[in-house]
Amino acid sequence: MNPVIIECAINGATSKATNSNVPVEPPEIAADALACMQAGAAIIHNHIDRYGVSVEEAAQRYLEAWRPVLAQRPDALLYPTIHFGAGLSISYEHLLPLAAEGMRLGVTDPGSVNLGGTDPDGVPVGPMVYSNSYETIARAFDICRQAKIGPSLAIYEPGFLRTTLAWWRAGRLPAGAMIKLYFSTERGYLGAPFGLPPTEAAFNAYMELLDGCDVPWAVSVVGGDLCASDIAIRALERGGNLHVGLEFYAGERTPTNVELVSEAVSLCQQVGRDVATPDQAASLLGVPSGDQGI
Repeated sequence: MNPVIIECAINGATSKATNSNVPVEPPEIAADALACMQAGAAIIHNHIDRYGVSVEEAAQRYLEAWRPVLAQRPDALLYPTIHFGAGLSISYEHLLPLAAEGMRLGVTDPGSVNLGGTDPDGVPVGPMVYSNSYETIARAFDICRQAKIGPSLAIYEPGFLRTTLAWWRAGRLPAGAMIKLYFSTERGYLGAPFGLPPTEAAFNAYMELLDGCDVPWAVSVVGGDLCASDIAIRALERGGNLHVGLEFYAGERTPTNVELVSEAVSLCQQVGRDVATPDQAASLLGVPSGDQGI
């Protein structure tokens, strides 16, 4: 089988109050990214601590952390989350200035989902609808194609995957794509569950949808611990990849991102699969080559 691509999502909704190891400031993000790559991560994903700012301001905040990383590791595969503009509007326009500075991966979330917490009875509550219309998805794919960056595709719900597969069957999915299957515990991202749970039946349902598709895929457990679940081993045995990190981790410990990457590497060794370097990951994904450079 191919080497395993380990992606580490080093920050996000998890706060320092929950886990003091979460990197937030650019120097912390840079140091954590380099350490995770040293431990075996081929791809690093991070958020910034700026919301409601311009596309240019957001891009520069990402680059504050990324420039030191790329100075030491020119092979690094780094990519952001979506851009939250004024009024927390969602767009993907920040991918263009980041790609112009050398970013080789991008992001597209091909669907919409309710996200929120729960009331004392466990009923989901909150006004947040994470919305990506078909027009928004098409624009994100256009940006990835124009900028020659491979889209990382977050699959929150089965409908997200069916949309992705429609683009793939039409031959219009941008090169370098990677499908990431997000299995949600009862805790989910912000407290309420979504999508499919981390069970064998749910895993098999996604495998049925992916049958015949040659786009690389990975598994993740939102609101839990991927490497402590059965999903990780099942994925590795089927040729899949692993998505870990403190963005989604909600186990009983307060680990570092490096510890989570190291645990993923150990699982790969258990099943007899090598771990991909960033260059190998870029090749496996078919990431377009560009002449950009930071």
